[in-house]
Amino acid sequence: MKLLKQMVLLYVVLAVLLATSCGGQQVRHKSSVVDYLYPNSSDLTVEPSIPKLNIPVDVGVAFVPSQGSDASGRNYWTGRENNSTTLTEAKKTELLESIAGHFAQYEFVRNIEIIPSQYLTHGGGFDNLSQIKTMYGVDVIALVSYDQIQFTDEGMLSLTYWTIVGAYVFSGEKNDTSTLMDTVVYDISSKKMLFRAPGTSLIKGSSTPVNLSEELRDDSVKGFEVATQEMITNLDLQLGVFKEKIKKRPEDVQITYSPSYSGGGGGGALGLLDILLLLAIPVFFDARKRLKKAV
Repeated sequence: MKLLKQMVLLYVVLAVLLATSCGGQQVRHKSSVVDYLYPNSSDLTVEPSIPKLNIPVDVGVAFVPSQGSDASGRNYWTGRENNSTTLTEAKKTELLESIAGHFAQYEFVRNIEIIPSQYLTHGGGFDNLSQIKTMYGVDVIALVSYDQIQFTDEGMLSLTYWTIVGAYVFSGEKNDTSTLMDTVVYDISSKKMLFRAPGTSLIKGSSTPVNLSEELRDDSVKGFEVATQEMITNLDLQLGVFKEKIKKRPEDVQITYSPSYSGGGGGGALGLLDILLLLAIPVFFDARKRLKKAV
């Protein structure tokens, strides 16, 4: 009986500790590319085909739907607007514009479309992307997801977020704001991931601020901005890796070039008119010399 009482007491203590550590110490907002593209476990068995990219490409940029609310920002269960997150539709558009502006500098990108959130459905997967491809005429899409955790109390200060290629572990102290931004670039037709780039940030908060809610809100906005800038830097790096991969393994991605493309990689050859003009230059000067001698 004594052993039984000790075991019961131990279970009670563990239950209280579990309730204390998980009872709302974290404020979390997230979206997931995995849940959007593969809502059912059976979808993970889909075999992508070889991407066929016709340069220059048209690129779409979009946030995948957030979890717990619809595209308009309303909570599924209450029907009310989710005002607790600082990542509003206006802020999402601002961040997408910074990402789109970065893509615009590349010569192999012809056009960039910012896709509004309402056109991406929860668990829409590649069927939804095919609709977006038809609607916006994009070949490649950059899907942006996020996970932000604010630790507002002592306790379990570590959570895990699963990305398309593995897990990130967030850790922090009281009033810290940890943010992950993740961009995954897909060729829509082949359902093949081309490359991805993450960005993280950790904003250290005060331990006992007077205006805690205002500070946490400011830290949330700053967390998204800092993580986005790091993600954009990593996009450059991963794009360079992708280019080298194509050179070493051209069988992985089939590249063709539109006649109007004037960039590198086979599309930078001179046009017929340019060649004719170059050939005509020495003929013109030779004829001019002959004319002078005749005079």
